[in-house]
Amino acid sequence: MLVVFLGPPGAGKGTQAARLAAKYGLPQVSTGDLLREAVAAGSELGRRVKAIMEAGGLVDDDTMGEVVRERLARADAAGGAIMDGYPRTCAQAKFLDRLLRTTPQGGVDLVLFLDVPEQMLIDRLSRRRACPECGANYHLDFRPPLAAGRCDRCGAELIQRDDDREQVVRQRLAVYRESTEPLVAYYRDRGVLREIDGTGTIDEVFARVDAAMAASVAG
Repeated sequence: MLVVFLGPPGAGKGTQAARLAAKYGLPQVSTGDLLREAVAAGSELGRRVKAIMEAGGLVDDDTMGEVVRERLARADAAGGAIMDGYPRTCAQAKFLDRLLRTTPQGGVDLVLFLDVPEQMLIDRLSRRRACPECGANYHLDFRPPLAAGRCDRCGAELIQRDDDREQVVRQRLAVYRESTEPLVAYYRDRGVLREIDGTGTIDEVFARVDAAMAASVAG
């Protein structure tokens, strides 16, 4: 079962993908996490993408294709995966289609599109904070630290990531509208798209996500 999460930055794709992956025993393939790990490690790939990510742009298709091809070739993805953050363009979607035809996964079975109003997305992202020491994540409204500005785990001072600053968030949303939003029509035409109301609590959204997943598995 190959599932793709689709939606704008801040829609909650990562959170919902992680829960779905845990429930169905599938690996969560997060290209965002893979790229951030590369940046933190100072790898050649990380140096290539660091400036692009901080400016809110998109990593080039060839680089992303390398990352995805390697990840889906691992043994734990043979029975399927939950794709979180890929594809982000129609060109990437076509590459994924070609790649899957040569793998045990076969093709994309389900696309879950999380729909959230734009101002809500700006509020969600610009109020996120992260620990530069241990990597813990917080949100000033939904998951605040116990002590203001300090990490619960290690006590380090929390930071706002460059790509969560409001100006960059707005740029990320503009890039999404231009490059990624066309995927809604791409997958709708293929009959695999399910639109999910992405507002409400995490549990409320997951109930909708899980219902769509269960219907696809049963069907």
